[in-house]
Amino acid sequence: MEYNQFYLDAFKALAAGLCMGIGSIGPAIGEGNAVGKALEGMARQPEAAGNLRTNMILGCAITETTGIYSLVISLLLLFVFKNG
Repeated sequence: MEYNQFYLDAFKALAAGLCMGIGSIGPAIGEGNAVGKALEGMARQPEAAGNLRTNMILGCAITETTGIYSLVISLLLLFVFKNG
């Protein structure tokens, strides 16, 4: 029984790590793309920099929630779900 518990705990840790690894790729690419395009827009039209900055920060905050959701799920995998 102890042998199976070791493997279940190992698989839970592996699943949590994969959840965080895969779940953080999307927000990182999305935020990098958003910041790059916003800086490009600010360089082309400096008078619109305030509006672009506001929209970029709002978009990055919304994109970051995906990473936070993957963190919550990985923590649930590690600490909340008990082995039946």
